[in-house]
Amino acid sequence: MEKYESKQQQIHHPAALIFPIISRMDMLTPAMQDKVEEWQADEDSCSFKVKGFKVGLRIAEKVENKHVKIVATDGGVPIDFTFWIQLHEVASNDTRVRMVLHAELNMMMRMMIGGKIQSGLDQAVEGLAKALNSFR
Repeated sequence: MEKYESKQQQIHHPAALIFPIISRMDMLTPAMQDKVEEWQADEDSCSFKVKGFKVGLRIAEKVENKHVKIVATDGGVPIDFTFWIQLHEVASNDTRVRMVLHAELNMMMRMMIGGKIQSGLDQAVEGLAKALNSFR
């Protein structure tokens, strides 16, 4: 299983303010609905289409103010993966966020999409930090 980690980003809010947002899939609706097709979400799961692939995700684990673990639901995604959004509160208005992806990729897939996965994670965590930093 391959491990990809995003760069760490700073959010100028306490983890207790950020966690309720990242721990509910339906809270991501404003950020996601115009970036993917057929976005649907409830508290613990979401589904959408991206480049013709139907993707289903569900929250498998939540540790308050620490992390959210997300897994793929059956069908749609051709690889097995687990995804974490991790929070680390450094000070009352300084929380660091990082995304970590563990994916089962064969050698060919690693060579073809490994760099794109890394780049995508870095862009996603930057976007998340920007959105959460603008939250008041």
